[in-house]
Amino acid sequence: MAGKVIAITGANGGLGRALAQFFAEGGDHVVLLGRKFDKVKEVADAIGERALAVACDVGKPDSVRAAFETIAKTHPKIDVLINNAAIFHPFLIEEATDDQILSAVLANLAGPILCARSAIPVLNRGGIIINISSESVDLPFPHLGVYQASKAGVENFSKHLALELNDKGIRVSVVRAGQMMGPGMSLEMEPEAAMRFGTEALRRGLNLRERGITQYQSTLAVFRTLVDLPEDIHVGVVQYQSRVPG
Repeated sequence: MAGKVIAITGANGGLGRALAQFFAEGGDHVVLLGRKFDKVKEVADAIGERALAVACDVGKPDSVRAAFETIAKTHPKIDVLINNAAIFHPFLIEEATDDQILSAVLANLAGPILCARSAIPVLNRGGIIINISSESVDLPFPHLGVYQASKAGVENFSKHLALELNDKGIRVSVVRAGQMMGPGMSLEMEPEAAMRFGTEALRRGLNLRERGITQYQSTLAVFRTLVDLPEDIHVGVVQYQSRVPG
């Protein structure tokens, strides 16, 4: 079913951008939320008239409120919120700066909570909030303690939010994603940090070179299915990862 209004955080690049392009091509209207307006507007302009760019720092309550007030001027009601924005930055806790810890917790955990709070009053009955988690929640990846904890928190939050919103007819689903890559991917790691990360992962039994990586385009059908499910179906958690060729 096309013609929905879908808001996507972290839509200036990576999976968020791929989702925005995909849904717009399918006939939906997309709201692209991003911390840097010029970058998200560039993506929206490339998509065309079905896309609306809105500045939003998901870790800042006032920014989130302002963003949804802006959305309401064009779309008084929405059908879908995809909480995609996140900070992925491997580091050791003992070496972490205040900003590394706080920015990750605010973007990865507080962000989905703040965006959900602002979206609930404008979500149509039968709408859905999709929170993106990570396979790292259940795997011993190194140097990702804060990232893993924040994503685990999102999963637990989603479970309880689904119960809270049941009477409103709003569903909450989690997509636990595996490693992905594609256009717009940005992962900045110093060579030394990358080496330490890979070495420690191998020591823990995770050979990164042997693990498959999924293309963004290959994952989009998962989101299309969730968005188009009949209103009487609720999916709690969907997990996907790359199939490693045999």
